[in-house]
Amino acid sequence: MAGRDLRALFSTNDRSVQATEAFTNRSSQWELVAAALTEHLRHVSSSGFDPEDLEAPRSHLLVFHGVGGIGKTTLSRALEAALADAGRRPSQWGAPGWPADRILPVRIDLARSVGTDFEQIVLTIRAALTPIGRPLPAFDLALRRYWETNHPSEPLEEYLRRQGLGSRFGQALPQQMQSALADVAQALMLPGTIGSVVGQVTGALVAALRERRQTVRALEGCARLADLLEAEPDLDALSFYPHLLAWELARLPEGRRVVPVILLDTFEDIGDRTRRDLERLIQRTVWLLPNAFWVITGRSRLQWADPALQGQLDYTGPAAWPGLAHVTVPAARAPTRADTGRQVLIGDFSPEDCDDYLARRLTRDGHPLIGEPVRQVITARSHGLPLYLDLSVARFLELRRSGHTPQPGDFDHDFPALVARTLSDLTPDERHVLRSVSLLDAFDVPLATRAAGLAHEGPAQRLTERPFVRDHPFGLWPFHLHGLIRSAVRNAEDTTDDRWTERDWQQAAQRAFTALGEHHQAAPGPDRLLLIAFLRQGLRLARDHRLNLGWLTPAAWTYVSDSVWEPLAPPDTDGTGLDTAADALVELLSALARRQHQHRSHTVARLTTVIDSHLLPDDLHHMALYYRAKAHRDLGDSPASRAGMQAVADGQGRLAPAARRGLAHLARMAGDFPTALATAHTLGWEGRHHRVEGDIWWPHGDMDRAATAYAAARDEAEHHGVTGERGNSQAPRAFALAFTDPVVADDELALAEQLLTGVDLRATTLITHIAALARDAGRTDADVDDRAQVLRAEIRTAGVTYTELALDLALAFHHAVRDDQDQVAATIARLRENTRGGDFAYYSDIAAFMAGLVPAQPSGARWVDGEPATRRRWRALVAARRHLRTPR
Repeated sequence: MAGRDLRALFSTNDRSVQATEAFTNRSSQWELVAAALTEHLRHVSSSGFDPEDLEAPRSHLLVFHGVGGIGKTTLSRALEAALADAGRRPSQWGAPGWPADRILPVRIDLARSVGTDFEQIVLTIRAALTPIGRPLPAFDLALRRYWETNHPSEPLEEYLRRQGLGSRFGQALPQQMQSALADVAQALMLPGTIGSVVGQVTGALVAALRERRQTVRALEGCARLADLLEAEPDLDALSFYPHLLAWELARLPEGRRVVPVILLDTFEDIGDRTRRDLERLIQRTVWLLPNAFWVITGRSRLQWADPALQGQLDYTGPAAWPGLAHVTVPAARAPTRADTGRQVLIGDFSPEDCDDYLARRLTRDGHPLIGEPVRQVITARSHGLPLYLDLSVARFLELRRSGHTPQPGDFDHDFPALVARTLSDLTPDERHVLRSVSLLDAFDVPLATRAAGLAHEGPAQRLTERPFVRDHPFGLWPFHLHGLIRSAVRNAEDTTDDRWTERDWQQAAQRAFTALGEHHQAAPGPDRLLLIAFLRQGLRLARDHRLNLGWLTPAAWTYVSDSVWEPLAPPDTDGTGLDTAADALVELLSALARRQHQHRSHTVARLTTVIDSHLLPDDLHHMALYYRAKAHRDLGDSPASRAGMQAVADGQGRLAPAARRGLAHLARMAGDFPTALATAHTLGWEGRHHRVEGDIWWPHGDMDRAATAYAAARDEAEHHGVTGERGNSQAPRAFALAFTDPVVADDELALAEQLLTGVDLRATTLITHIAALARDAGRTDADVDDRAQVLRAEIRTAGVTYTELALDLALAFHHAVRDDQDQVAATIARLRENTRGGDFAYYSDIAAFMAGLVPAQPSGARWVDGEPATRRRWRALVAARRHLRTPR
């Protein structure tokens, strides 16, 4: 379904441009309406339906709510057209299962700009029923009395003409009302002169009803008619007259029986929520007209099922409106009989729908005027909001009118109109909270209140009920703003009277940052997910608003202490242009997390940028130095690594024990095992002494001693609750035992994989893959060589050079077990070539020991208990594996 877009049409002189109001999809909403209306028709047709039952729960309505500009009014119009004329039903919408002549749709726009009042609502509903072709005497008589009392000088015909109801529904209503008056007068046998005076007729009718005269038997069945006719005919009484209309509709003969479908649009504009005067009248009308079906569209959910509104509205609570008390129905599915949810959040357009909308909105010779590259940018920026698409179309025409050919870059744009539409129906406090939470990725009510600097939570609580606030009940913070609304509030020019200054934004950012810090410090016990959530929000705030690091410093230390390395830094971080300590901390933590997925040379470059900026305090500066030294070591640059580790160790800061461990590793890499072992004895838990000892003993072939040390390291990490360190200790334990007993190694590898689940430790994970090769050494059915080739490529991608040396050592073990001297020699040569710098030079010695060879070029390593003992142990491991070697 599409019509002419006059605003777009009058925005260009190019008559070849076709401007169309495109209607896109919304078939799921139609399915919801069709299913609910079908159920309603079944209900009102049943023998048990009583239109005068004032206590039965109501389920004769459907509410579509959503953020401003999402397409609610367009949907309301499309529903009215589809229900009125099957030929105007969009092609995507399926055919309904009811006779077309039974449905009588009427749409009423409640927008403030239209100026709809309650009288007009009641008259519109009655005028829409004129096609029935007969009066509705109980209702018509009451309405006529009301009109003549409250508008004595304005004929009803003139009012209908002035409001456009006559042209919309025809001129039959006054005649039908007059006919009802005349029929009652005749039934009462009143003189003709009296029969045209509504006051006297109603008085006589009330007397006749009270006396139960036979002459008014037709109206006697309406039990409350006399009471309503006796009541003062004011606006409050008018709101009860729909009860008479419900009674009249229920007693229509079968051939004339219809079901009104009343579509109330722009429901958010009916008035002030603190008073609810008009809403009370409308709600009473909905309740008293249960045989009509109501479709209400607006920005917010209806609150009628909230018991707290008792006293403000007549009918409240979940027992009265069971369908309004449930969680929002997803718009992707239609309700079933068991599904009582009648509040439907209208979702954003899908990317495909956005592109289709833009392609059909402006055309020339049947082809889209907006090119695909521009449509892609608009779609991505829109977050699926139709209003943004409309504004972008207007911008497209504006650019063309100025002689500029629109380009994709022209639509990286925020529209002030989005801000105005979003803020239009919020209270001042709600606006204040909205701007405050636009600084946050996610929030809860207490955090929003603190960020706004308010002493009471009410505005934040009310804001969470708005459709542009999305709810994820299982999130650490359950609420977040619609992406486009958040971007517009933060970035678009704000033309409202209460707009914020830059200082206001800065103060709000500081309040939000402080509130996050207080929540972080009050969090019960170590909670990794909570820590990451706090860091992500805090880092963004500190970076974007140039805040002091504050609580981020201890939080950063907690983050690195677990060695888990979840993705952390906010997007659009490239490490360039570091101006503040927050910039540098964001880049530091991002580099540490990304090093598990980047070549170590990238890590060195990023950390060097951080170090050279000199923006971080000393302790965080040492963090950057330490992890750069680790990356240098992984790349095989021992001198640079040693210099960095020594600087951190000399600084006597938090990472000094870890740096001394790094120096021990460097001594081990150089083959100075006695020095490495002596240093390990001084490290304690903070220096991971047990793991360092394991790293020393396995090159000696003393696998049991190494495995014991690694187990102690793992258990110590468990005791201290350091998740990453457990995996860092268990993986090398599995590697050591893979050379001794394949069966035991299976269990140890399984445990290592379990401990590494959810932990991003790339080098440690590679060790487990190498351990699996060592476990399978000597087997002819394990594809060891092919697996090693794949693993080698993965290692080189990661840039962890020492891990490739461990891979060659596992291969040397495999070839030695199989007594493949050529392959052993090739592996020894590769190891010697790759350790020419001196680090790990003893690996070629170990490969020779395995094969029972004397190293041609000994490394000069200083073994703890001498070379002969080490040679015997490695040779014994090969012999033991040959003894065990059978196909598994």
